[in-house]
Amino acid sequence: MRFRLAAWFALPLGMMLFANHPAVAQNPSQRLLYGLRVGVLAHDIDHVWSRARNEGGVDANVELVFDRPSLSVWGGRLLPNIGASINSQKDTSRIYAGAIWEFLFGLGVFANAGLGLAVHDGDLDSESENNKQLGSRVLFRVPFELGICLGERHRLSIMFDHISNSYLASPNEGLDTLGVRYGFQF
Repeated sequence: MRFRLAAWFALPLGMMLFANHPAVAQNPSQRLLYGLRVGVLAHDIDHVWSRARNEGGVDANVELVFDRPSLSVWGGRLLPNIGASINSQKDTSRIYAGAIWEFLFGLGVFANAGLGLAVHDGDLDSESENNKQLGSRVLFRVPFELGICLGERHRLSIMFDHISNSYLASPNEGLDTLGVRYGFQF
């Protein structure tokens, strides 16, 4: 398990070291990657959007945000993203993809909201009190993030996300995470 977590953090660090490589063009009209996010999230937090807490541990989170294709909407930008959250106690882990809408406020503050799909390795319908009952292998994912820009390339934020099947399957306990993320802008 430690090797798996180390691998998830080695990849983002390596990408930051090679950010000036020709494959990651510095001209914003030519770049593919917009940003990289890594963080630590409290897993299955109580009383937010999901039902009572059943799982434990923390999640290591990594996410890539792409610069293309993008769309200007309501003063912000709609950007595609992919990512993964790996649980430290072998409870529900997931990979996801979707889009985030990013709005940059003055004074270096930003906010993101999104929608996407997640595929998880958790239980669908479990009798165990220690596992979520998520009802479907593919779930909807709704993230929210608020943070500050630290110069041109660095960000620090608080991120919340919720995954559930939106009552398209039964049961539908859902799962919420909340934590801190560091972002690197390409």
